[in-house]
Amino acid sequence: MHKRHGFEQQTSLHSFQTKCKANAASGMAVHDDCKLRFLDLKAKRTYRFIVFKIEEKQKQVIVEKLGEPTDSYEDFSASLPADECRYAVYDFDYVTEENCQKSRIIFIAWSPDTSKVRNKMIYASSKDRFKRELDGIQVELQATDPTEMGLDVIRSRST
Repeated sequence: MHKRHGFEQQTSLHSFQTKCKANAASGMAVHDDCKLRFLDLKAKRTYRFIVFKIEEKQKQVIVEKLGEPTDSYEDFSASLPADECRYAVYDFDYVTEENCQKSRIIFIAWSPDTSKVRNKMIYASSKDRFKRELDGIQVELQATDPTEMGLDVIRSRST
């Protein structure tokens, strides 16, 4: 009986994974606003950060939140939900050892442990295609909790 039940779970999981792969293969559309806002962040520094969300019903990635240039890193991290996946870009400013002002555009794939498996799979399978739409990302982070994307982590990956 247990073997049979395990087989059903495996079959169900396989079916679920196949559906997710089909969604990934068909592609999640990227709303034009995502690309336009990213260009504003990159070229004009209009925003400190952008949080992107997948709208499953429309099968597309949309802009969920725009951070003002004066917003802090704490504002950015507070804008990511505790139990749902998101993509985000953060414009990180820092000073080099030579005292030069520099900036890096950080892409963060936020996938908290508490988010649903389906949510994680959709974001994971759509990430590479979405990232290709955002030309100019310099550092990528995958984070499952806030410590994996702290300022210390960003700083160490940027310099």
